[in-house]
Amino acid sequence: MICPSNRALAVELILEANQTGARLAKACEELHISVRTYERWVAEGDLKVDQRPLTKRPVPKNKLSEEEKEKIMAVVKQEEYADLPPTQIVPKLADRGTYIASESTFYRVLREEKMQHHRGRSQKPTRRIPESHLATLPNQVWTWDITWLGGPVKGLYYRLYLILDLFSRKVVGWEVWEKEEAKHAETLVKRAVINEKIQGAPLVLHSDNGSPMKAETFLSLLEKLGIQSSFSRPRVSNDNPYSEAMFRTLKYRPDFPYKGFASLEEARQWAQQFVHWYNEIHLHSGLNFVTPLQCHTGEHIAILEKRKNVYEEAKAKHPERWARSTRNWAPNEQVTLNPMRDEGQNEAIRKP
Repeated sequence: MICPSNRALAVELILEANQTGARLAKACEELHISVRTYERWVAEGDLKVDQRPLTKRPVPKNKLSEEEKEKIMAVVKQEEYADLPPTQIVPKLADRGTYIASESTFYRVLREEKMQHHRGRSQKPTRRIPESHLATLPNQVWTWDITWLGGPVKGLYYRLYLILDLFSRKVVGWEVWEKEEAKHAETLVKRAVINEKIQGAPLVLHSDNGSPMKAETFLSLLEKLGIQSSFSRPRVSNDNPYSEAMFRTLKYRPDFPYKGFASLEEARQWAQQFVHWYNEIHLHSGLNFVTPLQCHTGEHIAILEKRKNVYEEAKAKHPERWARSTRNWAPNEQVTLNPMRDEGQNEAIRKP
C-alpha cells in the first residue's frame, strides 16, 4: 500500500516524463507500477486516495461467532484440558461426540486471547547457540574426535583418537585403540600437551558429546591441566567441523584400506604414515597451500611472502597477462570455530 504523499510524487514524476517525450508505459515501468494503476489514480482529473482501507468487506461465511469463541475459551479453561494443546483437546472432544472447531481454529483463538503459551512442567524449547572460539596462533584451540577403522572381520573396529590444532590444522596427538575409553583419551591429551610444551598455557579443547569426552575422570584431568573443555550441541553433527573434515580426508586417501586392517598394529602403522603425510607433506587448501607443520612453526609466513614476490615479479615482466592483481598469498590471521552468523552475537566468541 502506497501512502498518499508517495502516490502524489509518483504521479508527478510520471506526468513530467510523459510530457517531455517518454512513453507512459516506460515511465510507469521505472516506478514499478502498471499503466492501469496510474490511470486509476488520476481518473476524473483528481488524485484518488487508496480506497482499500475504506472498502466494506463481507463477513466470511466460516467466521466464528462470539458465542463459539466463548465456547472454545470455556473448554480450554477446564481443568482436564488446562495442560493440553489443541491437538489433544479436539480429538478428546470428538470422542465425546462434540465438535466445536478445528485444531488450527483453536490455536488462532488462543493466540488472539494471548493464551498460546508453553504448557506443562517441561522446559520451553530454546535455540542453543554453538560455542565459538577464536584462534590467532597455534595451541590456543584444539578439536578432537574418535573415528572407527574397520578390523579384520565384519563388526570388529579399531578406534582412532585424533587431536587437531584449529589454527594450523596440525595433528598434535593421535592413538589407535580397540575401545573407546576415557583412560585412552586422558593418555592422549597428556602426551599432546607434553609434546607441544604448553603445560599451564591457556587452551580450549573442543569435542562432541561422546562418553569418553564427558567422562568425569577425563574432565577432571582437563581441569588439572588448566584446559577449558568445549562441547558441540547435542545431536548436531556439524559443530565439530574441522575434526569431521579431517576424518573425511583420512578415509578418502587412495591407500586407505577400506576393507579393514588385519591387526591393531597395522592400523597404528598406517595412521602414523598418514599423520606424517598430513602434517609434513600435504599442502592444505585451508592454509593457502602450506603444510600444517609449516603453519604450526610459523615457517609459512616466509614461504607465502616468497610466493607473493614470485608472482609480482612475473606480473612485472608480463603485465599484459594479468587482468587483475596477483594471487592473494596472505597467511591466515585467525581461525574461528563455529563463527556466529548474527553480528549481534559476536561477543559470544571466546578467545583463550
